[in-house]
Amino acid sequence: MSISRTTASTAHRRATVRTADGIALAVREYGPHDAESTVVLLHGHCLRAESWTYVRDAMARYPGARIVCYDHRGHGASAAAPRRTYHLEQLGRDLRDVLDAVAPTGPVVLVGHSMGGMTVLTYVSQHPYEIGTRIVGVGLIATAASGLADAGFGRLLHNPLISLFQTAVRVAPTLMQRAKLLACKVFAPIVRAAEFGDRKVSPRVLALANAMHNQTSIVTMAGFLSSFATYDQTAALGVLSKIPTLVVCGAADLMTPPAHSVAIAAAVDYADLVLIDTAGHSVILEQPVPVAEAIGRLLTRVSGTRTHPRRLSLAA
Repeated sequence: MSISRTTASTAHRRATVRTADGIALAVREYGPHDAESTVVLLHGHCLRAESWTYVRDAMARYPGARIVCYDHRGHGASAAAPRRTYHLEQLGRDLRDVLDAVAPTGPVVLVGHSMGGMTVLTYVSQHPYEIGTRIVGVGLIATAASGLADAGFGRLLHNPLISLFQTAVRVAPTLMQRAKLLACKVFAPIVRAAEFGDRKVSPRVLALANAMHNQTSIVTMAGFLSSFATYDQTAALGVLSKIPTLVVCGAADLMTPPAHSVAIAAAVDYADLVLIDTAGHSVILEQPVPVAEAIGRLLTRVSGTRTHPRRLSLAA
């Protein structure tokens, strides 16, 4: 693992972290180096760090935190990787390499959206001894601990066509990439419903989401599907009771329905459960201000600067 940095400005720093297996990950840092804590924001499948733009901007009111965002392998500006490495266990190892490079000391708060949340839980299972020491807070947004294929659009993971799709990508990746770009246009209404629910969404938000999806390689997209189908980190939830934990979900989320978030919160003592009315799976794009406010409460609990009732709370 190695790191190189380029300073774009005092508030925005670019870095490249090379993982243990040699993959270059694009990292962005915001805020002061000497902040009380580091917040690492992890994006979802087929997205990139820019998906956090609106939440990150809304978090400017919390100057005490240094924010780190990075693109997962095969996503955004990060390098492509061997297809066999596109699974959640590897993303957990990548997170460790990023933390060792950009936050080797000091408390860390991990916040993940969708696949990013699964990466956080995978990391927790890999390094349970860090919970309460190095990792002092966790945020899980529009994600699940298990059973992705049991509800919502996740049921499609059981469809035999998924295996045929993955085989086609392995055999003819270039042809399938072209087909993906066409499919993005044909199935745009379905994708919109899955990500944003039935809520009317800003064209700017839709344009950002569509651009991030279209730029993701078909190999990356297909590679992670097998990992999703077998994913189960329910055993990792118990250790989160040691630290402040936030769980957020859009009430109209069709990808990871609210039942997943409710189950996570029920398994973690004193979790802060926030259900955002009418928002879909892309809650961080649709409702960035409530999400940022929830993360702000998490940081307050972590810092101990305010007395916070130790209870399970619901917010619409």
